[in-house]
Amino acid sequence: MDNFFTLDHLRALREIALRRCAERVSRLQGASAPKGDEHILVCLSSSPSNERIIRTAARMAAAFKARFSAVYVQRDDEEWRGQENEKRLENHKRLAQQLGVRIETLYGEDIAEQIATFSRLSHVTKIVLGRSAVSKPRFFPSPTLTERLIGQAPDLDVYIIPDKAGYKAQKKKLFRVMKPTRALLKSVLILAFVTIAGLALEMSGFPKTAILTTYVLGVLFASTLSASAFNGLVTSLVAVLLFNFAFTPPRYSFHALHAGDFLTLALMFAAALLTSRMAQKIRSSAESAARSAFKTKVLLETNQLLQSVEEEDVVFEIGAAQLRQLLDCPIVTYAYAKRRIGHGRVYGEGKELLLTPNERAVAYWCATNNKHAGASTDTLSSAKCLYLAVRLNEKVYGVVGIAMDEGARLDPLEQSIVLSVLGECALALEGIQSRAEKEQARMLAKNEQTRANLLRAISHDLRTPLTSISGNASNLLDNEAGMDEITRRQTIEDIYEESNWLIGLVENLLAITRIEEGKVALHPTLELFEELVEEALGHIRHNEDHEIATDGDPFLFVEADSRLVMQVLVNLVDNAIKYTPSGSKIEIAWRKEGERVRVEVKDEGEGIPDAVKARVFERFYCGDHEIVDSRRELGLGLSLCESIVHAHGGTIEVKDNVPKGSVFTFTLPYRKVDLHE
Repeated sequence: MDNFFTLDHLRALREIALRRCAERVSRLQGASAPKGDEHILVCLSSSPSNERIIRTAARMAAAFKARFSAVYVQRDDEEWRGQENEKRLENHKRLAQQLGVRIETLYGEDIAEQIATFSRLSHVTKIVLGRSAVSKPRFFPSPTLTERLIGQAPDLDVYIIPDKAGYKAQKKKLFRVMKPTRALLKSVLILAFVTIAGLALEMSGFPKTAILTTYVLGVLFASTLSASAFNGLVTSLVAVLLFNFAFTPPRYSFHALHAGDFLTLALMFAAALLTSRMAQKIRSSAESAARSAFKTKVLLETNQLLQSVEEEDVVFEIGAAQLRQLLDCPIVTYAYAKRRIGHGRVYGEGKELLLTPNERAVAYWCATNNKHAGASTDTLSSAKCLYLAVRLNEKVYGVVGIAMDEGARLDPLEQSIVLSVLGECALALEGIQSRAEKEQARMLAKNEQTRANLLRAISHDLRTPLTSISGNASNLLDNEAGMDEITRRQTIEDIYEESNWLIGLVENLLAITRIEEGKVALHPTLELFEELVEEALGHIRHNEDHEIATDGDPFLFVEADSRLVMQVLVNLVDNAIKYTPSGSKIEIAWRKEGERVRVEVKDEGEGIPDAVKARVFERFYCGDHEIVDSRRELGLGLSLCESIVHAHGGTIEVKDNVPKGSVFTFTLPYRKVDLHE
């Protein structure tokens, strides 16, 4: 290790890792559950009876309707576990996953402390574990795992399932501990080198205490090579024997003649053994903290990368990149929705081998059944990849395939990180879908509000002209014979004007809908803009009380749909007439600017506040004033103008007229005309 870790540092790293695991379990399995719900935790092991323990915990979780989690604490001395126990542990993990349990792998020597800390952070209420049938030693008995767990987590309900096969497994483990290891051979070589160094120190005149310190240092260095207690014990014993053989009279024999020598050897053995054990503890804690820190780093990096993602494809891309960085193998991803699996995407080499129909079928089975499948599993194991579901509780968002070599398996740390990365991806996908649903709900609410505004405005704007038309028509039917010519003509004109207003309203509604849906095709022609202005003014009614002036180049041509451009001019001038006092001036000006013709419609009304300018082109927006009969307006005219101008590739805006009023400006394509044209 390049950096020196104190015990406080190691405890802090372990606490961070455990808290991270607990938070993830809480989010993935019960984030929405209210506080006070039952949360059952089962402890996994390689014990033959652990299968019965897992099934018992699953039945308890179903009976209590509780959240269900599982933990496995991996220790550094598990290199002695053996293939039989290794296979049995994998079967127990697979059984837990089939029962819907999410497994978290913890690292540390103190199993009780790891489980108690994880239970506290995950709000576990009940723990189910096995109890070994091995009897306690008569001399210096140590507390069992159950006793230590109850002492460290007194608020938890602990359920004990007896383990009748524990004695047999324990005997096998003790037998395997006696096997020599490479670390032990290295330790012997180190002590041999220390002995040679001690002889050199003695020849140089150094006292025997310096030689003793050298042996203790050698034991400490040798203990850092292995976390095995057996290795530390043998190393300490060999160190005492070598010191006795080389430096205690009579020299080069294993006899100790003086009581002081016996005391020296005993103290040396105790110091060497204690130093060895402390070095093993520090090494074990450092390795466990390093594993937890690496796992926390990967998850934190994944979480940070996924925080601002808004597309599902990017989530799968980030998840695949993280897994490739971790496992250094090709990754294949499939999205899954509405019981249909999407197209596979391969990150790395082997696209032809990983996207075959057989591989896709295995991925589909994994998604529909929400279970692991493919390589290194008992389900469809002939596949090239190990397929894991990207899921949140029972909802599956996709499938990730990990290309596996024949006979290869993920180790516990890799498997834990992979499942955690997939859990982070599932949370990100859930967030994206949740935001999409909220946005859809917002749009529906906005559309509903728009519909309500439209109905309210139409009901008001239709009621007044229809009432006038109905009243005038009824008056004609009842009193036509008694009316003079002037009254009769005025009544007919009122009906005609109100009918024309209704026709204009309907035309605006239909026009803006067709333009935005793309159902109206533009028919641009070469037009003299002054003629368009004159024709548009001929369609404007009630303009006797306003002065309408024009100012522009009489020989300026535009390439536009004449009917739609006249609609823009009519709407803008009509809007100025409605919102400016009688006797005011309205001016239409146009000029060439580059490849565009800039058109301005100026009025001398009250003007438009800055806060309203940004909304005047919104559909159904009529400002803050109340609708009155003299200002019937649905808020469609300006929106229609904007749609028509944009369809021509132009822009439209509104600004203040100096010293008073407003100026609406829009642009149209300019067309240069040669003399022969």
